[in-house]
Amino acid sequence: MGIRSCVGKDGRFIVGIHKPHFHVKNLRGNNYFSSLGKLDDGTDIDNTINFPENDLYEPNADIIYEIANPFSFRGTTYINSAWADQKADHPETIKILGTEPCSFLKNFDAFQENKSIKEKAALLDILPHPLLIALAQASTDPEELILLAKKTCNIMINPNDDEPIGIGYKKNRNNKAIPDIFDHELFEVLVNNPNLPNNYKNTLVLKPGVQGNNEITGEYLSEDKNTHVFEYLRRNSYIPWGHFASNMANDAIRYTTQDLSCEDMKGIRHLYYQRAFTRLAAELGIGLPDKKKCMADSELEDLRIKIQSKLQNNPEASLQFNSSLWGWNFGYGYAQSGHRLHASHQMIHQQNAMVPKHVQIDSGGTLPSFACGDMIKEFIGQYRKETGQNFFKNYINSIKNNKRTDRKLAGESSLILMEDDHILLFVPKAQISEWELQLMPKTLCGNIIEANIPMRNSLDKAILAAVKTLEFLGAKMVTAIEFSSRFDILNKDQHLLYSFIPRLPYAPGTFSEAQLRWISGCYPEDVAHACRMALKTL
Repeated sequence: MGIRSCVGKDGRFIVGIHKPHFHVKNLRGNNYFSSLGKLDDGTDIDNTINFPENDLYEPNADIIYEIANPFSFRGTTYINSAWADQKADHPETIKILGTEPCSFLKNFDAFQENKSIKEKAALLDILPHPLLIALAQASTDPEELILLAKKTCNIMINPNDDEPIGIGYKKNRNNKAIPDIFDHELFEVLVNNPNLPNNYKNTLVLKPGVQGNNEITGEYLSEDKNTHVFEYLRRNSYIPWGHFASNMANDAIRYTTQDLSCEDMKGIRHLYYQRAFTRLAAELGIGLPDKKKCMADSELEDLRIKIQSKLQNNPEASLQFNSSLWGWNFGYGYAQSGHRLHASHQMIHQQNAMVPKHVQIDSGGTLPSFACGDMIKEFIGQYRKETGQNFFKNYINSIKNNKRTDRKLAGESSLILMEDDHILLFVPKAQISEWELQLMPKTLCGNIIEANIPMRNSLDKAILAAVKTLEFLGAKMVTAIEFSSRFDILNKDQHLLYSFIPRLPYAPGTFSEAQLRWISGCYPEDVAHACRMALKTL
């Protein structure tokens, strides 16, 4: 195929194989021999091998598998066989070991016992700021974290029980009351630490209003009241026209996905569906219930059907906003160097917005406004033009017909983690992150307006399973994004697609990733096997 994709027109994956062998002319003119050190028995170790006399020949360098991403705009994955073969032999090693307990003050106790609280606080006062940042992120000691919290801001304490009851406020130059935070960097890292006691989390960062004046415009509360979710409006957003954030409420604290229930996920996603459906209904002139309460599933489904019917009967409907945007930054990290490793909220926190159809340009007129799902629309159009076939039908067939990337008969070959009548959760053949997962409907469903109740339920459960699996394997930060079709699109070939991209340690973005060359040390089939084993324990 001329189009770059690993999804062949025969419904099977295409895998490129590099078997490098090459000659190298030696152009060095001088030798710089020196001793590097010695073995325990006194044998000298030198650098003679680094200064060969003759030209070089490499007959059998590591095999590299080159796999174009299913979607050409996402680049190409390169799998180093030497690394991946080790993982294939031991798939149980596809995980990140958990962190050990960490406490500076408890370690110091082993050196000098019986320090008072005042003395412990004084010890923290002498630590350089980079070490405070590292401690705020790594400490598992609640007492230590409380002492650090008192270094970050002005905390009001109830003298009767020593419980935190609020934050001190001060006036800024605009005479606006703002929290009296002494060290913003340390504060942000600290309140994202799951080991900070919940009463301090609530006081410092979770109580509605403590983060600012963002209005709460929606709420989901389960019958048993164990699940409670707030929808916050972000008026002045980096997303044009504002966005909404669904946060677990301060009486339902969740800092890990392992604490997140199916009902929690349903509530978070319900607010996304509800906001998108009500905004579309308003644009289409569909009446909404005149009440301030969360819509029931049946009410939401009735509204979705009305919207879908109106769009089908009037495909040229003039929508100002004709696409949805959804994403989830799970986890948080901050380096003592000042580099933000993940821009996340300290609770389970998902964002959604509506994307306008057009954007005004400075010279007059309009341009189509960007939505990431548009790139899939353009690609599958090119795919059909070249192959005469439906891309997603071939993609699903390729996943189901998959053979191991290394072509070995031993070992797992399936990429699928979870499947029901509606969805597939799987490891993509060409991952843009070593543990990337993807989720998509098996049937024609390009956006959430085309997703009925069973489809939405399956999507919600699979989204939770995906992030729980990655966290179980050791991923601390996961970015999830949604690629969806425009609501008023006439071409119904596009499937909704979710991508879950973990940010792994020792794997920062470099020049390779900037060129859309994704380097991996695992075969996707072995990642899928590790994920299935994890799912069995969840």
